[in-house]
Amino acid sequence: MGPFRSFLFAPGNHPRKVAKVFDCGSDAVILDLEDAVANGEKIATRKAVKAALRQPRGNLGYVRVNGFETQFCYGDIAAVVGPGLDGIVLPMVENAAQILAVDWMIANLERQCALEPGAIDLIPILETGKGVAALDAIAGCGSRVRRMAFGAGDYTLDMAMAWTRDESELNDVRARMVLASRAAGLEAPIDTVWIQIKDLDGLRQSAERAARMGFQGKMCIYPPQVAPTNEIFSPSAAEIARAERIVAAFEEAEAAGSASIQLDGLFIDYPIVYKAQRILDAARRIQRRDNNP
Repeated sequence: MGPFRSFLFAPGNHPRKVAKVFDCGSDAVILDLEDAVANGEKIATRKAVKAALRQPRGNLGYVRVNGFETQFCYGDIAAVVGPGLDGIVLPMVENAAQILAVDWMIANLERQCALEPGAIDLIPILETGKGVAALDAIAGCGSRVRRMAFGAGDYTLDMAMAWTRDESELNDVRARMVLASRAAGLEAPIDTVWIQIKDLDGLRQSAERAARMGFQGKMCIYPPQVAPTNEIFSPSAAEIARAERIVAAFEEAEAAGSASIQLDGLFIDYPIVYKAQRILDAARRIQRRDNNP
């Protein structure tokens, strides 16, 4: 699976938006059964979401179900797990027990649907103070979760914080999410949405901050957000060329018996080389995805 630079939301009860969302260039689409759908429409929307996921498409298809503590969560999961679904996005996660319970539900539904065990991905969104406080336990609970996501809207509401344009109030949570993911052996996390949909400069700055802090991608709520998000979470041509030079120069030096060199005034040893190799690996994965949508 992957790359996971961009996840684009679409309300599951808007057929026109659902029909178009898979063509907006995101790596993955999240059809929403939660906040974007009124309570009175949630049950009826499940069937529409399931049908949409079975249509031909070139990107991954996820569904954001309703939170574990709601009356809709079980029914959402039971309705949408099946052929065509790549993953479940579980909002408002606050403890490891919720993850393990949903993992158990999905595993049983996979067997019932004759799907490969573990085929359905599970992404928890951490978006409350209680959830962030339980980050280590959630990340390390031994479930099918491969990566977590951060939701700043509900988090800043829960914590009575102002969500400012420079997002300095989010630095602590972002850093903790990256650290908890790494410590638990998960992939880098997915960053929060940017709600000021007309402010694409702000989106770019938010994505750049998240990328610098170690996130691998960002959730999007507006199709024009996808292209800049993909760009920021992809290695640039200059980064790729530099990484190639570093790897080639180090391989030559290593063959001659040296494990540290200088290149363009930069001291290079194994950590720098490993980072360059990571950049090249990411570029290859993105190229494969673009060539085989």
